[in-house]
Amino acid sequence: MVALCRRHHVPLAAADRLLALLVALAAEADPPTTIVDPKRALDEHVADSLAGLELQVMRKVKTIADVGAGAGFPGLALAVALPAARVDLIESVARKCATIERLAAAAGVPNARTIPARAEDWGRGEGRELYSAVTARAVAPLAVLCEYAAPLLAPGGTLVCWKGARRGDEERAGARTAELLGLRPLPPLHVEPFPGAHSRHLHPFEKVAPTPQRFPRRAGAAAKRPLAA
Repeated sequence: MVALCRRHHVPLAAADRLLALLVALAAEADPPTTIVDPKRALDEHVADSLAGLELQVMRKVKTIADVGAGAGFPGLALAVALPAARVDLIESVARKCATIERLAAAAGVPNARTIPARAEDWGRGEGRELYSAVTARAVAPLAVLCEYAAPLLAPGGTLVCWKGARRGDEERAGARTAELLGLRPLPPLHVEPFPGAHSRHLHPFEKVAPTPQRFPRRAGAAAKRPLAA
């Protein structure tokens, strides 16, 4: 854990909190992830989450929305690594929200909170243009993520999507959708968060123009009818 913190220039004090996060995850009776063994979760959850810090812009953000937070990654790991940032973990499933809250309490992560809502509903309300970064890991295709994230991002903000092997069709659809929403795709970044991790990429998008008020569409529409898939 210390080596991981050093690799990403994270204060070593974070190592104890990240370890506590893994211990708490392993103790969950009904975790919303199949990866709970601490050794494996260190790679697949924590190291993979901290790979987002390889994008320099992520080191400077003050507000982060983690869309479709699931078991709490990358949001909780980033909250530990970036104690000056406020991290909102947006998750519509109550059971997952409860898990995230228990993990945050066990690891002592005061700058993280859950938002029990759909990303679309939050983006139409008080979450609109509230964040300097939006993160999404293993949630949806790029075109869908752009619609979830664009309304949440403040001008100049950044969407970061964690993905596996690159797919030209998905990237083209994401780029077309981004243009409709005021986003601009940036070059994908290949990352290797832990030894043996292959074909992993971060896909960043920058908010360069206002998102039209008609977006996001109602909950579920982006996934069912992507704008430019």
